[in-house]
Amino acid sequence: MAIGSKDLAITELDTFENERLTEELKKAKAELFNLRFQSATGQLEHHGRVRQVKRDIARIYTVLNERKLGIRATPGAVTETKTKKQADDAAETKEA
Repeated sequence: MAIGSKDLAITELDTFENERLTEELKKAKAELFNLRFQSATGQLEHHGRVRQVKRDIARIYTVLNERKLGIRATPGAVTETKTKKQADDAAETKEA
């Protein structure tokens, strides 16, 4: 997967595990560092690339934070709120 490409969409990031997202974040930060270094030395050919990588970093952070807050589900994992709600519903049914 290319960092900073249009292929890196939120729908694609949803399929990644948290570990892979952190790896992609590290790659994107390293690429941004290299691009800034190239820009400072006057060797950067595609200035729009910096913007693309920054946006990718923001997307990754957004997905990670939404998962942390429980807004977005982690792929392959059952959410706690659903299982807790199902347990509460089952307990109410037994009491009635």
